Amino acid sequence: MKDFVAELKWRGMIQDIMPETDEHLMESMRSAYLGIDPTADSLHIGHLVGVMMLKHFQQCGHKPYALIGGATGMIGDPSGKSAERNLLDEKTLRHNQDAIKSQLSRFLDFDSDAPNAAVLVNNYDWMKDFSFLGFIRDVGKHITVNYMMAKDSVKKRLSSESSDGMSFTEFTYQLVQGYDFLHLYKEAQCTLQMGGSDQWGNITTGTELIRRIGGGKAYALTCPLITKADGTKFGKTEGGNIWLDAERTSPYQFYQYWLNTSDADAEKYIKIFTFLSKEEIKSLIATHREAPHQRALQKKLAEEITVSAHSQADLEMAIKASDILFGKSTTEDLTAINEKTLLQVFEGVPQVEISKAEYEAVANVTDLLSELTQGVVFPSKGEARKMIKGGGVSINKVKVESSEAAVNYDLLQGKYLLAQKGKKNYYLIKVS
Repeated sequence: MKDFVAELKWRGMIQDIMPETDEHLMESMRSAYLGIDPTADSLHIGHLVGVMMLKHFQQCGHKPYALIGGATGMIGDPSGKSAERNLLDEKTLRHNQDAIKSQLSRFLDFDSDAPNAAVLVNNYDWMKDFSFLGFIRDVGKHITVNYMMAKDSVKKRLSSESSDGMSFTEFTYQLVQGYDFLHLYKEAQCTLQMGGSDQWGNITTGTELIRRIGGGKAYALTCPLITKADGTKFGKTEGGNIWLDAERTSPYQFYQYWLNTSDADAEKYIKIFTFLSKEEIKSLIATHREAPHQRALQKKLAEEITVSAHSQADLEMAIKASDILFGKSTTEDLTAINEKTLLQVFEGVPQVEISKAEYEAVANVTDLLSELTQGVVFPSKGEARKMIKGGGVSINKVKVESSEAAVNYDLLQGKYLLAQKGKKNYYLIKVS
């Protein structure tokens, strides 16, 4: 049995842990669960810490349960803090659940015959049969208001400094989460719940219910909430969340997010978001510190997590797409990336549209890059000729050798030409 707690500790993934948890886990194979909100049909990278905890748990020989919070999803966000959350109907809930399971399957083994194969459960399946009266009779009576009021999360919301107050729904939410733990303790012998540090109060309410109703002992473990060194929110960009769904966030954008992390963040993230060993990470950090400009740490982090969340092929496309802007790419690289990625790479560069008939009729490359493209690339033929003669113009990463050259380029994705002036000036010509 591999030491799960020790593994998380050196990776900086433990905030709070109940006494004797590590001894309990070293005795035999244990079951633990972690809750995931099904408010969208994709996970985002804010969920990844929890997913990594479940994966490490499985790798250490234990059985992970991923709990979809369907009951909560149908109630909505009790705190009212998030504009992203909507009340879900059952059809949407099931769709989101299936999509999330598919993404989790890239990290967790659900399908093997191993005794520690992962299991996906949804708390809606056992909460939907509860009546309000039944819940307050069978569950609510076992936890005092005094106990619930003592939680830090409750105290903060009820303090004189808080203007929002606290709804009844939010106040009782710890009972709902606590009951999930009790249910899984009884039905699946789950003795550990994991989550973010903001969940500590809710998790310990679950251990208390297990003690009072189930007559058993259970454990709690939380990880720190991930922050960025510059104070901005982890997992967010100007465009919103970084999703694991390739349609919402392309593998190129996903790769770029990790590639652009700061040195301080990369040292922290490489431990949390990869499965590299302590020795490998130690060596990487040392290499990086010797030559930070080469960004060895960021590159390795981006590579590892892109393969985990997507695939090796997606990583290769993301690298090719990234290289395009730095002049390391070829025509083959350009043709290898899909249209969506091509447009993302060249987001913000000047674009011009011409008709297919105009493109096929144009006399030479000089006319194409001046008159036909309405002066966007070159304001005049003379300027185009001069720069072509100097060897500073390329189309689709192929240098234009003559200002009189015929235009017979293969269109990227059947509709684009990439013109380049000098090293850094790009123009996208759409032929429609």
